[in-house]
Amino acid sequence: MKERLGQALSRRKKLHITDTRRVSSAVLLPLYLKDGEYHLLFIQRTTRVRDHKGQISFPGGAYEEEDITFRKTALRETSEEVGVAESDVEVLGELDDIRTIGSSYVISPFVGIIPWPYDIKVDQWETEEVIEVPLAALLDKDNVREDTDILEGEVVPTFFYHYQDKVIWGATARMLRQFLGIVTAIREECP
Repeated sequence: MKERLGQALSRRKKLHITDTRRVSSAVLLPLYLKDGEYHLLFIQRTTRVRDHKGQISFPGGAYEEEDITFRKTALRETSEEVGVAESDVEVLGELDDIRTIGSSYVISPFVGIIPWPYDIKVDQWETEEVIEVPLAALLDKDNVREDTDILEGEVVPTFFYHYQDKVIWGATARMLRQFLGIVTAIREECP
């Protein structure tokens, strides 16, 4: 799947959003193979952070000038939040930029493979918990609910992914929806 996912991501035209009223940021969708099954790694943010307190998200954060690229931002923040070394991430490609609804961010998402098992080192200030979710659970239609919200006067779809006692929603769920759509298309091409 890794090769096909990399190819699918490289073939697509990414939607870039430039909005100087919003904070530029980037996240990594860390994908790994565990017990013969692909998983995604999420974090639950602490209540100490400035924005998105207690929410489940992908590792990531605000762009800093020394990063030079959003890819570097995603890798740096992942290293800071969960201890995955930048050199241990194989970036496969990018998803479309996403605007947050409840805060003023534009997020550039990157998909990357990380080795597993991995010695995760959680930054206690930013990360309350690391959450491992099998792709099969996220692809199960019984685990997702769709709704709508308003973003800058437009109706936009919103999603709620349920896994065990966790709910993944907001911009993270919209990124996840796009990623899972690509995964589903790959599986349909070559079952």
